[in-house]
Amino acid sequence: MATIGLLGSYGGLNIGDEAILTSILATVREAAPFAEVVVFSRDAAHTRGAHLADRVIDARRGRCDAVNAEIARLDVLVLGGGGLLYDGEATEYLRHVRTAHRNGVPTVGYALGVGPLTTAEDRGAVREVVSAMTRVTVRDEESRRVLEEVGIERTIEVVADPALLLTPAAFPADQLVHDGVDTSGRLIAMSVREPGRAAPDLAVETYHGTLAAVADFAVHRYGGQVVFVPMERGDVRESHAVLARMTAPDRARILHGTYGPREVLGLMQHMDFAVGMRLHFLVFAALSGVPFLALPYAGKVADFARTLGIETPGSLDRDAVGPLLAAVDRLWDERQADAGRVQARIERLKRRSAAPLRHVLDVLPGSSTGTVVGMSVEQEGVQRAAVDPAAPGGAVDGAPALSAAGG
Repeated sequence: MATIGLLGSYGGLNIGDEAILTSILATVREAAPFAEVVVFSRDAAHTRGAHLADRVIDARRGRCDAVNAEIARLDVLVLGGGGLLYDGEATEYLRHVRTAHRNGVPTVGYALGVGPLTTAEDRGAVREVVSAMTRVTVRDEESRRVLEEVGIERTIEVVADPALLLTPAAFPADQLVHDGVDTSGRLIAMSVREPGRAAPDLAVETYHGTLAAVADFAVHRYGGQVVFVPMERGDVRESHAVLARMTAPDRARILHGTYGPREVLGLMQHMDFAVGMRLHFLVFAALSGVPFLALPYAGKVADFARTLGIETPGSLDRDAVGPLLAAVDRLWDERQADAGRVQARIERLKRRSAAPLRHVLDVLPGSSTGTVVGMSVEQEGVQRAAVDPAAPGGAVDGAPALSAAGG
C-alpha cells in the first residue's frame, strides 16, 4: 500500500486551514483510494476527531525520533496547502521536509502560501529546502514572487487554493436566530483579525474604528444587521473591539457557535454582502455568490480579489473611511452585474485548485495520472460518518470553538 503524508497547519486553529485539509483529503481519497493517508497535525486529537485520516501524527509535540520514523516510511510527503512559509514558522515546517529528503522521500508543495520572509534563517531554509523539493505549486502570484525573491531558481506553478473545492453543509436559518441574529432584514457578514505578520504597520485602534464606520454604514444604508464571523479564536476579540466602536452595536452580533468549514460555507449562503480581512472568509463568500469587499490586509487577499476582478481599497487608516464606504456602495450597486463574471472566474479557479494533485500522483507508486476530478467534500463527510458514526457533526467539522457571545 502506498502511503501519503499531509503536513500543514492542521488541528483546529483556523477554519481556513481546516477547509484546506478537508478538501485535500477528499481529492486524494478519490484519486488514490488504494493509498494510506497520514496527517501530520499540530493537534492530533482534534484532527482525529474531525477528519477521515488513516493515521494522525502529532508533528509538534510528538517525539522527534517517532515523527522522523513516520516520515521515512512515506511514499510522498505533501506540504500544504495554505500559508506555511513565513517568518517564525517556515523553518519548523521545513525541518520535516528535510527529514523526508534525507530518507529519499519525494516531497510536493501543494498550493503553498508564502511570505512574509524577512529573517535570514527562514529565507535560507526556504531557499535550501524548497529548491530540493520534487514539485512545487503555490496558490497565488504573490507567493511565487516571494520564492523567486529569496533566490529559488526552479519551476514554480501557480495554482489556486484547495478550499475552493469545498462543498457547504446545511446551515438552517434557525441556527442564526439561535445565535441572536435578526434574520428579518439584510445580513452583512464581516471578518476581522489581528494585524499579524502580514500587516505589522496596521494601527490597531485606527483600523478598529475604520471597520466600525464600515459596519455602521452597512447597517444604516442597507437596513440590515452585521454578523461577525470569527475564523479562529482570536477573531472574537478583534470583532468585539470593532463592535465597541460602532454607533449601532445593537445591530451587530458575533457568532459564538462551534462551526466547521463546511458549516461556515453553508452559513454564508444566508448573507447578502460580506466585508472581510481573512482570505478563506472571502473564498467562502465567493463560492456562495455573495458580493464582497476584500479589506486591504495582505497580499494573498488582494491577489484573490484581483483574480476575480474585484477592487481592493488601499489602506485601513483614518483617511480610508470615505474610500471604503464608496467601495461598499459601488460593489453593492453593481452586485447583480458582477455576479456572472465572478462566478465564471471561480469555476476556472476550481479547476486550478485540483491541479496540484497530479504532482502527488506522478510520484506515488501504483497511481494513474489520468483525469483528476476531485470528490466533493460532502462525499468525504458521508464517508467519515460511515466509518465513525459517533463523530461530532457526522462529517468533517474540524473547527476552532468560536467562544464568546456577541451583541
